[in-house]
Amino acid sequence: MHADDLTALDMSTPDKKRSAYQELLMQAEALFAGERDWLANASQFSALIGQQLPDLNWAGFYLNKAGELVLGPFQGKVACVRIPFDKGVCGACARSREIQVIEDVHQFPGHIACDGASNAELVLPVMVNGELWGVFDIDSPRHGRFDQIDAEGVNRCLDVFIRASDFS
Repeated sequence: MHADDLTALDMSTPDKKRSAYQELLMQAEALFAGERDWLANASQFSALIGQQLPDLNWAGFYLNKAGELVLGPFQGKVACVRIPFDKGVCGACARSREIQVIEDVHQFPGHIACDGASNAELVLPVMVNGELWGVFDIDSPRHGRFDQIDAEGVNRCLDVFIRASDFS
């Protein structure tokens, strides 16, 4: 797959958003076809999400390293390198192993402001063989940018990344 092969996704209504995530799922499957390297795939996944989803200012991975999250492949401005499990939205996701959909990060207790322009956040746990491998973090400058449709759509695409990648 080449960057020029990607079509813009229309997420202007809930139905169009669901259709857009179906298209994104197919794009992810094509992107990872024949590639097993987790680092290459994580880099490509971050780029795919960062390029295809509207109103984002950051998309990337934090990896679970000895009980803290360490910056992995991403798209966006420079970021916090290490996040303890007891801090911020990423830490909450790592602790709970549950998707975090945050409409206003400034109202989230312990929020870490890596980029002051971020106002909404979606963080998904990346589980490999039943263990927390890391989290996938998406930030937006738009309050209320993420909803359950986004959480489900990105999670399905994340599953494609996990199945396509060799983490050994």
